[in-house]
Amino acid sequence: MTEAPLAKHREKVRKEWIDYNGHMNVAYYVVIFDHATDVLLDSIGLGERYSAEANAGTFAMEAHITYQRELVLDAPVLVETQLLDFDRKRFHYFHRMLHAEEGFQAATLEQISIHVDHESRRSAALPAASLEALEEMHAAHRALEMPPEVGNRIGIRR
Repeated sequence: MTEAPLAKHREKVRKEWIDYNGHMNVAYYVVIFDHATDVLLDSIGLGERYSAEANAGTFAMEAHITYQRELVLDAPVLVETQLLDFDRKRFHYFHRMLHAEEGFQAATLEQISIHVDHESRRSAALPAASLEALEEMHAAHRALEMPPEVGNRIGIRR
């Protein structure tokens, strides 16, 4: 049975990620989300090994990040991942970054990735095993509430 949401990525905020404001720099939120994406890719058979053996992999197409609470040195982080949708070439997912001890939501990332043939550098259909894994995950995640940050448009609210 697929975990809903997928909650397998954990790490701590590193010293080199702290900026002159005394908290984690915005770039490193993306690094942590990227590490969580690697966990997602491994869980659907599209990780580093697949990429090397199949000469194919996934590329990010679009992403939207929200920063909600700061994280400081050594803060333990947990990233939960929810699969929102997929088709034969793409998948749409949502990462929620939580302080692993205090439980607050620090940031979110909504992203769409596409499967790409490395030789042609063009989109390609996902392998059957990955489509099956995505279908199983989507079935488990469909019952989850849609995160309020999904589909948000950036702008100054008046």
